[in-house]
Amino acid sequence: MGTATVVPERPRTAPPGVRRWLAGALLRLLGWRLAIACPDVPRCIIIIYPHTSNWDFLVGYLAKVAAGVRGQWIGKDTIFRWPVAGLLRRMGGIPVNRREPSGLIRRLAEEFEQRPFLWLVMAPEGTRSRTGHLKSGFYRLALEAGVPVGLAVMDWGRRVVTLQTYLTLSGEEASDLARIREVYAGATGYHPEQASPIRLRPDGETDG
Repeated sequence: MGTATVVPERPRTAPPGVRRWLAGALLRLLGWRLAIACPDVPRCIIIIYPHTSNWDFLVGYLAKVAAGVRGQWIGKDTIFRWPVAGLLRRMGGIPVNRREPSGLIRRLAEEFEQRPFLWLVMAPEGTRSRTGHLKSGFYRLALEAGVPVGLAVMDWGRRVVTLQTYLTLSGEEASDLARIREVYAGATGYHPEQASPIRLRPDGETDG
């Protein structure tokens, strides 16, 4: 047995500084507002919905910096190449091999086990195009890792990024998804017609 890792009771956000001020100024220039309550636990998953445009990454990253959220995100390992690999890692990127999805949830659960601090940001739609469901990875990972899920709303209609609700999933899929739908009700994506419905793949099939 290894030595237990000491986990801080309340993780610190990034301190105020030029980067946070600039990110906030850019968001205001673009007409965006923030209503963000950072997690008060050392480990959690934060999902962003709806995700219908590449512009979501820019607005989401600026919101992350402006609010001081020390969040990390996963990306295809193929984009973590020179000369941008170092920059992407400094931005919070974690490379993953999407070509082997079967072990991805287990590997990410191990990341939660090994790290004293991890706020992992995920886009459960997994694509900017409309599909019939969300990818179930965030749901399965939250249950396996035993961490809460923060619900970040990217509302292009009102130009506001909101993160106020954190859920501890029960494992009862229908009731959990009903609670999630309530939070995202009325949110409008950059391309509203491309937002996927908030449901998981039916018939027990899995995806990453």
